[in-house]
Amino acid sequence: MTLKYVLGISALMSASLCSLAMAGTSQGYGMGGAFAPYDAVIAQANASGELFRIQGHCQSACTMFLGIRNVCVERSSTLLFHAGMDRKVITPAATARMTNMYNASLRNYVESNHFMDTRTLHPIPGSAIIDKFGYRECPKG
Repeated sequence: MTLKYVLGISALMSASLCSLAMAGTSQGYGMGGAFAPYDAVIAQANASGELFRIQGHCQSACTMFLGIRNVCVERSSTLLFHAGMDRKVITPAATARMTNMYNASLRNYVESNHFMDTRTLHPIPGSAIIDKFGYRECPKG
């Protein structure tokens, strides 16, 4: 093998590893909060097209990551849903902003079961998000 060939293979491997490291994740956003930081992550993830993983505990605004074009959900995750709030006050606009990020099946479910009416957190396991509501399961590894 020539040095040029070895360097080329090394560069390809480095680029692949960097791409994996850059894949988005919900880690660090799991406790929810104001919409603005989530909007920025969602916009960046949709612009890049990179796989975005929902992992672990994901409540409130974190559930809006379900609206990312190339999202996957880890089976072991737990997503927790409640009404949308603006300055700690439940509002129809904030709730709609959240539910509009969910697919029709999940949106129907959380609305018909009144998950989006109160501040109470309602958990749904990642396995149900995948099996019952049709979201993609994250690849292993």
